Amino acid sequence: MRLLTLDRRIDEIKINQGLVLCELQRGKPVASLSDVEFKVFSQWGEDGILQFLIRELCIENRTFIEFGVEDFFESNSRFLLMKDLWKGYVIDGSQRNVERLRRSYFYWKYPLKSRAAFITRENVADLLDESGFDKRVGVMSVDVDGVDYYLLEALAEWRAEVIVVEYNSIFGARHAVSVPYSPGFSRSSAHHSNLYWGASLTAFDYLLSGRGYSLVGVNSVGSNAFFVRRELLNERVKAVPVADCFRESSFREARDERGELRMISAREGRDVIGHLPLVDVSSGAALRVAETFDSISVS
Repeated sequence: MRLLTLDRRIDEIKINQGLVLCELQRGKPVASLSDVEFKVFSQWGEDGILQFLIRELCIENRTFIEFGVEDFFESNSRFLLMKDLWKGYVIDGSQRNVERLRRSYFYWKYPLKSRAAFITRENVADLLDESGFDKRVGVMSVDVDGVDYYLLEALAEWRAEVIVVEYNSIFGARHAVSVPYSPGFSRSSAHHSNLYWGASLTAFDYLLSGRGYSLVGVNSVGSNAFFVRRELLNERVKAVPVADCFRESSFREARDERGELRMISAREGRDVIGHLPLVDVSSGAALRVAETFDSISVS
């Protein structure tokens, strides 16, 4: 009970600090999304970026959907739930994670629904329909470390005003590529390094630009990209070409055959998976990770 009370008090302090940081954002000159980053519950600076976007875009649909949340304690949308009282729907493939979320001190206090399910291209639309939300939600965040591109591709009827996607910077900035689709894809099973997953930033830009979205930037560590409905763009939130905002990931998450962290950079890690197959989503052509190496660049 004391630990639960301590967790709650720490969260209250973090939320209050987040309120101050939100106020400091107002009117601040913004050259890129990294200028507005801050972390409350997100893994990196996504909380600050989303607060900036929902304020500057005047988003009316105060709903979010996030999948790949683990237990939701660290997530892109928890601050939206607890500060802004948005309604949310989250999905994770682990029943244990979802049960932990439902036992949390905050689950009953806020308008949040949760679902345990392994998400595939075949079931993702039905799972999102269970949210009960109108298909034009405020924010959709996709991070399943797998076949993320194909999940978004299957959601053509959904029109989130802001979409957050995790991209794999090892695949570079030139080619629109993804891992081949497999309904049972698992990052840890696909390759021991944990580096073989997802899609390139250019692949997501290819898909979403055709659906009326513009890329507005990425976070400073080179993991998440932010797309906005084109009609919502304004002087404070502008479209940015992939070539101008692409960042190579700065964190080191490669594993060896024993599952131990190798502490190597993304640039070094690309050699580990260079032989593995990719699909060019714009043409259907097959290629290897090594064929994207010339497109790696660092902002």
